[in-house]
Amino acid sequence: MTHTTAPVVGRARARRRALGLLGAAAALVVVSMLSLAIGTRSIPLGTTWQVLWNADGSVASDVVHTLRIPRTLLAIGVGASLGLSGALMQALTRNPLAEPGLLGVNLGAATAVVIAIAFLGITSMLGYIWFSFAGAALTSAAVFALGGTGRSPTPDRQILSGVAITAVLGAFVWAVLVTMPEVFDRYRYWDVGSLADRDWETLVRVAPFIVVGIVLALVLGGRLNALSLGDEAATAVGASPTRIRVLGLAAITLLCGAATAATGPIWFLGLAVPYVARLFVGADHRWVLAYSVVLGPIVLLLADIVGRVVVPPGELQVGIVTAFVGAPIFLALCRRPRLGQL
Repeated sequence: MTHTTAPVVGRARARRRALGLLGAAAALVVVSMLSLAIGTRSIPLGTTWQVLWNADGSVASDVVHTLRIPRTLLAIGVGASLGLSGALMQALTRNPLAEPGLLGVNLGAATAVVIAIAFLGITSMLGYIWFSFAGAALTSAAVFALGGTGRSPTPDRQILSGVAITAVLGAFVWAVLVTMPEVFDRYRYWDVGSLADRDWETLVRVAPFIVVGIVLALVLGGRLNALSLGDEAATAVGASPTRIRVLGLAAITLLCGAATAATGPIWFLGLAVPYVARLFVGADHRWVLAYSVVLGPIVLLLADIVGRVVVPPGELQVGIVTAFVGAPIFLALCRRPRLGQL
């Protein structure tokens, strides 16, 4: 390839990626409309569109505005949060298996919520959010520390550290729940990730943290590309590896903490979304992060829609559906000959 053709090829690649991102955004709009229309009480798309813009006090209007709009918007925010946090963790650890659920970050956030309920009597959503942040931050720091600090973190050790931390936290949570039945009654709200019964208050409480986390994550895209070349190369181009990791950890804490506080632990979304994004755009973290913001909500909304219709008249929690989707991808990644390398 000559010096003349290289910029042309680069612009063409960027144009394809931009068009793909626009296509994904259009798909997100379509899936969002389906989320507003489909449920235990399905509403025709035409009626859904009409009452979306003109609340007329009908039953369909009440269902859409009171139940499904906040649920759909929350799914968009949580899906973007988990997709981005997975992409960040994989970039920072250079490990395609890094994911908030597998590394115990989601369970760390949930454990902090259990402590808040059981021992401190916290009952407000805002209180759950702050404890969720603390649990996510401490667990993330522990995984990064145990998995290998310094210049060469070990992907295998990171996964094993996450598994060990998950086992310890899981044992603690269940010990509390078994001995304190009243805590179990409240914890069921988070036990398996779910979007059911989430209202406008939940959305308003977590939205600011999600927005800040998304902005911070997207700003790190170019710096993560530098970090992927190694700490020395990143330093040579003016990037601080320590600062990148600290900011990345802050973004992960905001995103995972807010998502877990709102819906409970949702597994495998942070694994599957970056994997799919890399199939479209390769290893450029700027594009992987951008695609993850859009693909995460699409996957979570589709999983939520499937959960609403698969076991009528009830519904299957979205966390169970995402586990069914993500587990095969996890197994496929485990079979890769160069596991743990990005």
